Amino acid sequence: MNGMADALSIPMKLLVRAGLALFLANEVRGFFLAAPVLFGMYQAGGTAMAIWLGFCSLAGIALSVFGPLLVARKLKLV
Repeated sequence: MNGMADALSIPMKLLVRAGLALFLANEVRGFFLAAPVLFGMYQAGGTAMAIWLGFCSLAGIALSVFGPLLVARKLKLV
């Protein structure tokens, strides 16, 4: 029975890693979303409110990009 469990775990690991890779590749768009935020801060003249809103937006993008990577490392999938 142990051989059967190993045979099932290999495809499962491959599927999890492929899903994780696709998810992280999808999150690359977060880096492209940062450009309009920075441009908006520039257009607003660098006021304190624009800088704060830009910081919050960039922090949210960073969390959505690096959060799954940290979880994957914690679960030893990467």
